Amino acid sequence: MQPKTSHPPRSGDNLLRVVAPSGFAEDPNRVNAGLTRLYNAGFTVTNQQAGSRRYQRFAGSDAQRAADFQEVATGRVETPKVLMGLRGGYGAARILPQIDFASLGARMRERGTLFFGFSDVCAVQLALLAKDNMASFAGPMVYSEFGKPEPSVFTMDSFIRGTTNNVNIIDVPAIQRANVNVEGTLWGGNLSVLASLAGSPYMPDIQGGILFVEDVSEQPYRIERMLNTLYLAGILQKQRAIIFGDFRMGTIRDVYDSSYDFSAVVNHVSRTAKVPVLTGFPFGHITNKSTFPLGAHAKIHSTANGGYTVTFSGYPTLNPAALTLNNLLPPPMPTFDGATYSPIVEEITE
Repeated sequence: MQPKTSHPPRSGDNLLRVVAPSGFAEDPNRVNAGLTRLYNAGFTVTNQQAGSRRYQRFAGSDAQRAADFQEVATGRVETPKVLMGLRGGYGAARILPQIDFASLGARMRERGTLFFGFSDVCAVQLALLAKDNMASFAGPMVYSEFGKPEPSVFTMDSFIRGTTNNVNIIDVPAIQRANVNVEGTLWGGNLSVLASLAGSPYMPDIQGGILFVEDVSEQPYRIERMLNTLYLAGILQKQRAIIFGDFRMGTIRDVYDSSYDFSAVVNHVSRTAKVPVLTGFPFGHITNKSTFPLGAHAKIHSTANGGYTVTFSGYPTLNPAALTLNNLLPPPMPTFDGATYSPIVEEITE
């Protein structure tokens, strides 16, 4: 049941379908919070039962999780404007053979559907790109971001700006070693998932692209091993650049890694693949994450301060007139005579 609150009339432009190809959601209250927040943003949310499914470690059986997509692919349900992942975890790769990606991609393309997810969910996004050249979005998910008691304002603002404008520019101020000015299809996602799909029909074959990777809780040597898998598969050498998002490494370190860190991995990859490598892109298993398309055209330009910008274009967008997306942001501070009001707290001295 949809929460009772002010809501625009239902239209195709505000239909959102929850998809849960990976892990189950532990906290039902957080699921409800995410659904409510999306409803208040103007979305009519369907397939809500996906948020309460549980089978072993997954958000339902393989058949149930595949049906989240197959019902759209076969036309059993109306093609939504938005497909949004519930959360990451593990399990998406198990259902890839059960999804008709050609039919799913055709319906999404006709509708202009935006598919949001990251982490394990990117297995489906990569397969969709490989099988039907359909773009998707690295972005917030129902449980992971929208369900938080206080979602990141940065993340919510980036979600709005990155989906309602035809061009999205993301600035990365972190100083880089390489001066890069390239363009191509930006694609990728979670490094563990990418490495697991290497050699399969669900791995995109992108020539002259820009590969984006991120991961979490992996030690440097494990990160290099997965990147080496992509190198040995001939994937890294085909790219014009590699962009590293956030790699939130855990505190555990191998005894042999005392002088071997993430920067050593970056240097090795750049030398081996002979491809420029950029770091610091604001996405991953972090609080403040950008929203950006995967499988769309992107241009990278180094900036005068040593950082870089990535400009995205050629992706589907939301219709802000059909939604109330500003409800995702905190209310603005009141203003008086053109000045922002801030309550004055007087210091009491004794």
